[in-house]
Amino acid sequence: MSESHPPADRQTLAASLRDYVDQIREEGLDGLPVGETKDVPPAPEPSPSMAVAAPASPPRPSAPPAMGEMFSKYPGLEACGSLEHLREFIGDCRRCKLWPMRTNLVFGVGNPKAELMFVGEAPGADEDLRGEPFVGRAGQLLTDIIERGMGLPRAEVYICNVIKCRPPGNRNPEPDEVSSCEPFLFRQIETVHPRVIVGLGTFAVQALLKVKTPISRLRGNWHELRGIRMMPTFHPAYLLRNPADKRLVWQDIQLVMKELGMSIPKRGG
Repeated sequence: MSESHPPADRQTLAASLRDYVDQIREEGLDGLPVGETKDVPPAPEPSPSMAVAAPASPPRPSAPPAMGEMFSKYPGLEACGSLEHLREFIGDCRRCKLWPMRTNLVFGVGNPKAELMFVGEAPGADEDLRGEPFVGRAGQLLTDIIERGMGLPRAEVYICNVIKCRPPGNRNPEPDEVSSCEPFLFRQIETVHPRVIVGLGTFAVQALLKVKTPISRLRGNWHELRGIRMMPTFHPAYLLRNPADKRLVWQDIQLVMKELGMSIPKRGG
């Protein structure tokens, strides 16, 4: 290899920048140059002119993006340091096929520094109308679990869903919809950084843990999600149809309370 060849790290950076520009273009952003970057052959040794042109393609942020950010699904997402900033980043989201059917995007509510986070599946009809998660009948039951069972104000926990827009007919979210939305959920989790996450229902738990195991086998056992303790349990909507299983959810909630160092009231359920 002659001395005129660029070092390996320079090759990697040039290739990364080309991939980054192609990704931005595929996502439909305006104002970026097209032509030279897209048609560059995949040679391992970019020419000096290519190395100069590539950094000028994307708009530069105030600070250089981290290498991990360059490969994220939504470049710039990692820079969202607060829930307010994240909500602004999501904006009037049109990143998947659900947006034409929604009334409101349902982001999340609660204490941005909560020690306890509840994650459900997707908004229902009531949530879509109000733009707030868990406000229908299932939401009232969740509120009872939090306030009457755990003795916490609902506002002291954080509540959100895997999907931010209501699927038609309250069907399960489809894989492409989850793929579009879950980066925002994971950024919510990283921003709040709770001590414990409670996963509500089969779909939410399977989506978070990337498993197909039935919720009946997952519940009652601790799991780990990005370094955070996670307790799966049944969804409140399931409990409305199967009230006898409230006792199982109360068992799971007591494990959560012990983990958080909370005293468990003598009356339960």
